[in-house]
Amino acid sequence: MPGRTLPTILSSDVETRNTSKSCYVTIGTKVYDITSFLDDHPGGGNLILEYGGKDVSTIMGDEISHTHSEAAYEILDENLIGFVATAPVIKVVTKSNHPDDILPLPPNANGAKELKESGAADGVAMKPVYDNTGLSSADDLSKETDLASDYRTHKFLDLNRPLLMQVWNGGFTKDFYLEQVHRPRHYKGGASAPLFGNFLEPLSKTPWWVVPTVWLPPVAYGTFLAFWNLPNPISTAAYWLTGLFLWTLVEYILHRGLFHVDRYLPNNRVGLTTHFLLHGIHHYLPMDKLRLVMPPTLFIVLATPFYKLAHTVFYWDWYVATAVFCGGIFGYVGYDLTHYFLHHRTLPSFYQSLKKYHLQHHFADYENGFGVSSRFWDRVFGTELAPPRAAKAA
Repeated sequence: MPGRTLPTILSSDVETRNTSKSCYVTIGTKVYDITSFLDDHPGGGNLILEYGGKDVSTIMGDEISHTHSEAAYEILDENLIGFVATAPVIKVVTKSNHPDDILPLPPNANGAKELKESGAADGVAMKPVYDNTGLSSADDLSKETDLASDYRTHKFLDLNRPLLMQVWNGGFTKDFYLEQVHRPRHYKGGASAPLFGNFLEPLSKTPWWVVPTVWLPPVAYGTFLAFWNLPNPISTAAYWLTGLFLWTLVEYILHRGLFHVDRYLPNNRVGLTTHFLLHGIHHYLPMDKLRLVMPPTLFIVLATPFYKLAHTVFYWDWYVATAVFCGGIFGYVGYDLTHYFLHHRTLPSFYQSLKKYHLQHHFADYENGFGVSSRFWDRVFGTELAPPRAAKAA
C-alpha cells in the first residue's frame, strides 16, 4: 500500500517468533525480523534464538557478554518491521480518553505527551517509519549514509564505486532494484557519488543555474518572434499561456508515466539501467545538488518530440506553434528551478507547503505525489499525497 507506515504487532505474535524459520527480537517498542541474519551472526544463530521473541536491549549493551558495535544496530534498523505495544503502553491506553492518539504506534503528539506524563514513554518509538522507504521524515533524507555498512547490509550499490556499471552488471531482479532504489541514501554531505567514473562524469552533473542560462535566451527570442510576427498581441499571449498550462500536464505525465513507470519496467538490465539514469538515481540520492535539474542534452532529447508536436497541432502558423512551445519551455525552466529550490532552499510560505509535499514523495510515498510545481494534476487524477500520520491531530 502506498505510503503505508509500519504496523503495530501483537506482543503474543512477537513472543512466538523464536525459531530458525521466523525470528523476531525487540528493543523497546521496535520489532525486528532477523531471520535472514541468523546464519550470518558471528556467534551463531542459536545464540540469537535464545532471545527470539524477546527484548534484547540489555544483552546487546552488556559489556561482560559482548558489547555490540554500531554496525549491529544498523543491521537491526534495516530489519525493522513494526512496533509492539509494551505492558506500560497498554496500561496507559486502557485508561486514556483518546486511545487512538497512542495506538497504532507510534503515537501522535498528544499520545506521546500522555505517555510521557504517565512515565511510559521509555523505549517507545515516537516517529512513524514508512514501509516503502524506511524513513520517518524529510530530515532523514539528509542523514549521511554509512557507505560500507549500507553495502554490506543491502548488497545493492557500493557508493564508493561508479554506480552505472554496478546497476548494469548487478543481476538485480526488478523487485529488488525498485525496493532499494526508492530507499534514499545521502552521500558525503550531499556531494555527487560517482556515476560513470570516466570522462563522461561531468556530463552527469548540472548546476541549477545552467537551466535558465541555456534555455531562457532561446525562449525569449522565440517569444519575441511570435509577438513581432503575429498581428494580435492578446491572442499571442493566450497561445504562450496555453503552452505554459500544457507544460504542467506534461510535467505530471513525464513524472508519473515515464520516470515512475516502475511496475511496467522490463525485468532486465536494460530497463533497470535506463530507469536508474532517468530518475532512479534521483530517488536513490535525492539531495545530490548536481543531479537534480535535467542536463541540457537529456532535455533536448525529451523536448524534440514536443517541438514537432506543437508544429503539427498548430500547423497553420509557425509563429503560433513557436509561441505555444516557448510558453511550455518557460514552464519547464520554472519546474526545474522549483524542483531544485524545494530540495535545497528555504522558501516563502506557499512554497514551504509545496516543499513538504514534494519531500513527502521521497521519504514516504513515491507512488503518489507526482506534481512538483503544483498539486493540481494530482488532485485531478487522484494521486494526491495524504498528510503524514505524524501530523494527525486529536
